[in-house]
Amino acid sequence: MIASDQWVTYMCILLAVYALVILYFVVRGARKNIDIKDYAVGNLGFPAWVVGLSLAASMTSAATFIINPGFIALYGFSGIISFALVLPIAAFISLIVFTKGFVKQGNAVKATTMAQWIGKRYNSKNYAFFFGIIALLLITFIVLINVGLTQVISKALNADPFYVLLSITAFVFGYMMFGGANSMVYTNTIQAIIMFIVALILIGSGWEFFSGGISGIVEKLNAIDPNLTKPTNESSFLFRDYFEIIVTQIVIGVAVVCQPHIITKSLLLKDSSKINTYLASGIIFMIVFFLVVVVGLYARISFPNFMVNGNTLKMDEIIPTYVVTKFSVGVGLIIVVGLISAGLSTLESLIQSLSITITSDIIDPISKHKLGNKTIMVNKIVIVGLAVVSFVLSWQQIKSPDVSVAIFAQNGVYAYFAAAFVPVLFGTFLKNVSTRSVLIASIIAIIVHFGIYYGRLTPYMQEPVNNPGVSAAIGIVSSLIIGFVFYKLDLNKQREHARLDS
Repeated sequence: MIASDQWVTYMCILLAVYALVILYFVVRGARKNIDIKDYAVGNLGFPAWVVGLSLAASMTSAATFIINPGFIALYGFSGIISFALVLPIAAFISLIVFTKGFVKQGNAVKATTMAQWIGKRYNSKNYAFFFGIIALLLITFIVLINVGLTQVISKALNADPFYVLLSITAFVFGYMMFGGANSMVYTNTIQAIIMFIVALILIGSGWEFFSGGISGIVEKLNAIDPNLTKPTNESSFLFRDYFEIIVTQIVIGVAVVCQPHIITKSLLLKDSSKINTYLASGIIFMIVFFLVVVVGLYARISFPNFMVNGNTLKMDEIIPTYVVTKFSVGVGLIIVVGLISAGLSTLESLIQSLSITITSDIIDPISKHKLGNKTIMVNKIVIVGLAVVSFVLSWQQIKSPDVSVAIFAQNGVYAYFAAAFVPVLFGTFLKNVSTRSVLIASIIAIIVHFGIYYGRLTPYMQEPVNNPGVSAAIGIVSSLIIGFVFYKLDLNKQREHARLDS
């Protein structure tokens, strides 16, 4: 037992209040839902800065606040360079460039999901269906967040993780059956503000370790393991050299925005002229959120051997344990709510976007578009199915993870946005793009990513647990090159046909 009885009592009260606040906004937003489009992209005119906060809350999740700092606790400065500097900078630049083009195209094709956007952009229902199927890979991200939330709440309540996971699944998937985009923007905004406050508290929580300046914390970390203060960490499987830390993370950072709960957030803007405000508010908050990983250094100094009460901490337990043992009851409760907010904000976005994709882009085409007025009801059934599948997979990851649930999630999520990168890039910035070129690129991305990872190809894939970022980055670059070659070939054919016809 880590948390005190007083902590547990107050935590129960706070969680009950938090749940009631969420339900209030869910009910308020659900009243405005008339059809499935309202559930998908909303029908309320939210201010641009509010949608920006919703973006920040969706793009930074339990991984940013709970899981990734665990990697920093294990591997030190090399992880900070990778997760707090290279990845965010690449992602922010990509977000700005992609969003501005995507909004114009999104408004033009009237899309409500990523698969619909791709299908309409390339005038191919089969391609849209293909992306609907591939979107199922995002279930792995839901699993990551479920595990992160379960670890935080179970530590804060001294509760059995099984029942905590069951409660989270029933509650969140339950209210997402009704809320949709309208309520999600409300809840995400509140969550983003709480996350911002908590991020500042967490980042400042290790101030005493800096009593001797930067050199002071370096000395403390060196005393534990000299690898912790090196720019690369050969003892890790994620940060062994600059290719993994910089090149891989730039590619992943650029492509990561091609996820439905991120790129389609811009479609909530009713006035596309406010896009700069939307981006600015989102990025300012995200800069602070990404810096939270430094807490991993504080946790490592606090638990040099990862031992607490005679038990060895798993990686995903490090930050929840740090919070419960480091802070007073009052501050600790606020932080736990912030960590829960970090998880729920992205979990809500994923459930909403994935359920809509399954309903609109898989089930509706299979039923030959006969859902009609039953679409919202079918979407609710889909959410129930997602709840069951994610619960089973989440429990398996809690019981026996490969180092961390992050590896399981990265494998699935990276495969998805690797496949999505070229069609979104070409569809946003190029004209007369053939469906063949982008479809081949998507398939190549998936084959190369999974082929390298599970085939244990390249020197980077020879450890018991390997880095999915490397295989995904190679997959993305391969798909970009091959996709561009086919784009040029098909463009030349189009020009030749046009010349002959004239």
